[in-house]
Amino acid sequence: MPNLAAAIKEEILRLAKKEVKSQTGATKQAVAQYRREIASLKRQMRKQDQKIAFLEAQEKKRLEVAPAAEEAAEGVRFSARSVRAQRERLGLSAADYAKLVGVSSLTIYNWEQGKTRPRQEQLAALVAVRGIGKREALKRLELLG
Repeated sequence: MPNLAAAIKEEILRLAKKEVKSQTGATKQAVAQYRREIASLKRQMRKQDQKIAFLEAQEKKRLEVAPAAEEAAEGVRFSARSVRAQRERLGLSAADYAKLVGVSSLTIYNWEQGKTRPRQEQLAALVAVRGIGKREALKRLELLG
């Protein structure tokens, strides 16, 4: 009789292991898949952090250059024709050009018509926009949204 009891016990143990393995197999696969996805997301997050750090550094550099532009605007003369020529050279609408300079599109229209003149800080922004090309202007517009 001990052999029969031992045989039944071994068979029950074998079947129990088989059942546990079949029940936990799907869970193990899911856990492995989730870990791969988490690792992928962490890599993406690191890349995004690097991009953000780069863009913040670029923006910081750009903001440091802005005060120099105000100083450069001291001796600059304003011309309504030059505002229009600059805008047309860049191939921008008055609204887009206004976003670059940081004013409203109506302000750009009034400057081009000679009805108003820019203040000193606006003149500095105009001087800063003079030095850029079409690609840079489109990039800046894209960043501004």
